[in-house]
Amino acid sequence: MRVVRTKDLLDNFNLTLVAGADGIHREIASNDIHRPGFEMTGFFEYYPKERIQIIGKTEMNYFLKLSEEEQQDRAERLCTDITPGLVVTNWMDIPDVLINAANEAGVPILKSPRTTNRVIVRITNFLGAKYAPTTAVHGVLVDIYGIGVLIMGQSGVGKSETALELVKRGHRLVADDSVEIRQEDYDTLIGNSPPLIEHLLEIRGLGILNIMTLFGAGAVKSYKRISYIVQLELWDDKKQYERLGIEEETMKIMDVNIPKATIPVRPGRNLAVIIEVAAMNFRLKRMGVNAAEDFSDQLATMIQKNNENNYS
Repeated sequence: MRVVRTKDLLDNFNLTLVAGADGIHREIASNDIHRPGFEMTGFFEYYPKERIQIIGKTEMNYFLKLSEEEQQDRAERLCTDITPGLVVTNWMDIPDVLINAANEAGVPILKSPRTTNRVIVRITNFLGAKYAPTTAVHGVLVDIYGIGVLIMGQSGVGKSETALELVKRGHRLVADDSVEIRQEDYDTLIGNSPPLIEHLLEIRGLGILNIMTLFGAGAVKSYKRISYIVQLELWDDKKQYERLGIEEETMKIMDVNIPKATIPVRPGRNLAVIIEVAAMNFRLKRMGVNAAEDFSDQLATMIQKNNENNYS
């Protein structure tokens, strides 16, 4: 997990440093943020001082109505030795008492021209992505018709060769060999390539290929949400493979169950076309069109009619 500091907010958002410049390298230890409403009333028993503090119009207007002694008390108690920063929204004027307390404690005060809701959403998303749980899997991630397809399988089964054919067919490579995955939400997995091998594809017999150089910038993508998993395995004559597509497999990565298809590999099968069609079929299912279920329903209806005719 990488370390996020207050300076990262300055570098990534339209914020202005007003006070507490000595503390811009403080670590933001939590991906949660806090609006110190109760704290403005003097209730600091559960004050999450390790979080970024967002001060909007409500908090600021209440603060301005306090007496000078109360303002001094609130300002000093808000600015602790581990508070990573205060963000004041709506480009509001900041009282001198708060600026002085922040400078003394080394707590950065950042000023934003944006509304409170917009600041909360953007900072929450930023910190959520930085502190998201991560893992890495062996496979290839390709963007096929907008569907992030993670191709997995044992070494040498043909994952990279299949990805190369998919790129030639107009799809985009995200990662080869090692896919870094972060869970940004309870049901969202985002995959990307490690920086060292970004845009590179390894083909046995040829070596390392730079896909962006060979096929252009439109053939690669930096990251993609993983929606579908294709497991490649060598054909096993003793195994029964799915033929109708009614039963759906899933694979759990971290806390998320991802739909999965197992495709057997043997000479003569065009894996790139099969995976491309699998992605298209998955997209249709999400739109409510399921060919396997439609076929099963029609077959059941036909059998029922035949039985009725036999008994009549």
